[in-house]
Amino acid sequence: MVERIDTVVLDVDGTLVDTNYQHALSWYRAFLRFDVVLPVWRLHRAIGMGGDQIVPAVAGSRFEQEHGDDVRAAWAEEFETTLPEIRAFEGVRDLLTALRGTGVRVVLASSGAPEHVDVYLDLFDGRDLADAWTTSKDVDRTKPEPDLLHAAVERVDGRRALMVGDSVWDFVAAGRAGWPGLGVRTGGFSAGELREAGAREVYDSLPELQEGLVRELRG
Repeated sequence: MVERIDTVVLDVDGTLVDTNYQHALSWYRAFLRFDVVLPVWRLHRAIGMGGDQIVPAVAGSRFEQEHGDDVRAAWAEEFETTLPEIRAFEGVRDLLTALRGTGVRVVLASSGAPEHVDVYLDLFDGRDLADAWTTSKDVDRTKPEPDLLHAAVERVDGRRALMVGDSVWDFVAAGRAGWPGLGVRTGGFSAGELREAGAREVYDSLPELQEGLVRELRG
């Protein structure tokens, strides 16, 4: 008998708040400081990884060893300038409220910097609507490793979780954790990419996701 889902873990960047393209351009500009030109489309396809993972993934292990911390600091400076323009996606509050109404625990699994996560939570009353949340400070390894997801579930003493995310790396991490996942296209990844990475279903918007997910949780 399959154990019932008691925890829904939601990615934040690209899933609840519209940040993926700001992240991609900030990484592009950060690498330019080191005379490294990377195609923005390639950077976008790596968004969803944490900063510890994305640098070697797009620039190689040697660059990571020589400049990893410096390029992450440069990215932080670039991304900071975009914070005033970031907005939550339509339907975030309704989604979180509806999930709480099903009786599941709701955890926001962000690998973002704590100061950035604070800004995001303010955009949609996240502190009131979620049971808990994570930041990059909570783990040593971010997605696609599953550490962040495990930390999120442990935060609420959960047993069986379902992942909601927008990037392929959310579902690689969920697969490594042994969890099912539902995708939403708000981060700019295609339905095919998300399904191939492990998403069971893919929705075009948070309101559509809410309808399908709440129906599933209520069984």
